[in-house]
Amino acid sequence: MSAASFLQRLLLAWWDEHGRHDIPWKQARTSGQPDPYGIWIAEVMLQQTQLQVALPYWLRWMEAFPTVDALAAADEQQVLLLWQGLGYYSRARRLHQAAQQLQGQPWPQDLEAWLALPGIGRSTAGSILSSAFDRPFAILDGNVKRVLARLTAFEQPPARHSAHFWTLSEQLLDRQRPRDFNQALMDLGATLCTPRQPDCHRCPWQSHCAAYAAGSPEQFPVKESPKPLPLQVIGVGVVLNEAGEVLIDQRLNEGLLGGLWEFPGGKQEPGEAIEATVVRELQEEMAIVVEVSEHLISLDHAYSHKRLRFEVYWCRLVSGIPKPMASQAVRWVQPGQLNKFPFPAANQKIIDAILMKLSPNKAIQSDSDIESH
Repeated sequence: MSAASFLQRLLLAWWDEHGRHDIPWKQARTSGQPDPYGIWIAEVMLQQTQLQVALPYWLRWMEAFPTVDALAAADEQQVLLLWQGLGYYSRARRLHQAAQQLQGQPWPQDLEAWLALPGIGRSTAGSILSSAFDRPFAILDGNVKRVLARLTAFEQPPARHSAHFWTLSEQLLDRQRPRDFNQALMDLGATLCTPRQPDCHRCPWQSHCAAYAAGSPEQFPVKESPKPLPLQVIGVGVVLNEAGEVLIDQRLNEGLLGGLWEFPGGKQEPGEAIEATVVRELQEEMAIVVEVSEHLISLDHAYSHKRLRFEVYWCRLVSGIPKPMASQAVRWVQPGQLNKFPFPAANQKIIDAILMKLSPNKAIQSDSDIESH
C-alpha cells in the first residue's frame, strides 16, 4: 500500500466517525445527490469567510433565491443587501452574473467550464465538482494548505509555492471517494489542525506529520514577514436637507465594494484639516457646497491591505444640487430607510450613530425589536 493510500484510509476512517456531517448544503436530496446550486453559493461564501459565519447568510440566501433562475432574475441591489456584512462584495456581484450565464443550462461537469464563470478559481471549482458531483478534483483552500504544510513541515510560505501544494493535494486525493476525502481534509483543518493550538493527539495523521515530529506544529505554515498596513484618514459628510433626509451615493460597480451605498467623502490630503477634506470631497464628488458642523463619530476599519479611519461630520447644504460626479447614483433618504440599502460594514456604525443622534429613544426601541425577532 502506498503512503498516499494509507493516509487516505486514516483520514476517511476518522472523518466517517468525527467529520462534520450536518452541513446543510452537503445533504443529499431525494435524487441522492446534493444540490449543486446550494453548494456553489456556499463555496463562494466560504472563499473569505468561516463556515459558522457564512451559515446564517447561506440560509437567508437560499430562502430569498432558492434557484439559479431566482438569482438570475433578482435585482443587483437585492443581492448586495442580502450579502451585506459578508464583505468582499464582488463575490455577490459575480454570483449574480454567473447565475445569468447558467440560467437554462445544465450544470457544468468539468473544471474548465466552472473556471470560465465569474468569481470561480481552481480550488472553488474543484470543491464544487467533488462536493456536488463526486468528481475527482483536488482542492487547496486555507485549511488544506495549513494541513499539508504541517504534514510535510514545509519551510517556505505556501503562497510562494502553489504548484507544489497543488501537486500534494492531487497526490493525496482519494479518487474513489473524492467528495468525502476533500470534505475530510477541510474538516481536519477546521476542527483539529487549527491555526493555533492544534489538537494533534486526536489527529489521524499525527504519526505521519513532520511538523508534529519536529515538536512545533504551530510554526507551520511559515508566514511571510508582516508589512505595516498604511493608514488612510477619510473625511465623511452626513448632509441633511430641510426635509430631514440624508444624502447617500452609490459606488461604481468596480472593486471590492462596488455597487454599495455610502456617505460621501474621501481621503484627507497631507496637511489638510479634516473638515476641509469633507468640504473639498463633497464639492468634487457631488458638485455641492456644504458647511461642516458637529463631529458625529470616529471609527477605524481594517482591510487586508490598509487601515481606514473615518472622521464623520454633520454637514449643512449651502448650495448646489447633488450630482453623481464620482459615483453611479445619489439619493436623499429618510434616516429610518437607510437600512434598506446595502452599505459597507463600516458605514453601519455611522447609520447607528445617525439614528441615535436624531432619535435616541426610537433607535433603542428599533434595536430591541430587531433582537426580538
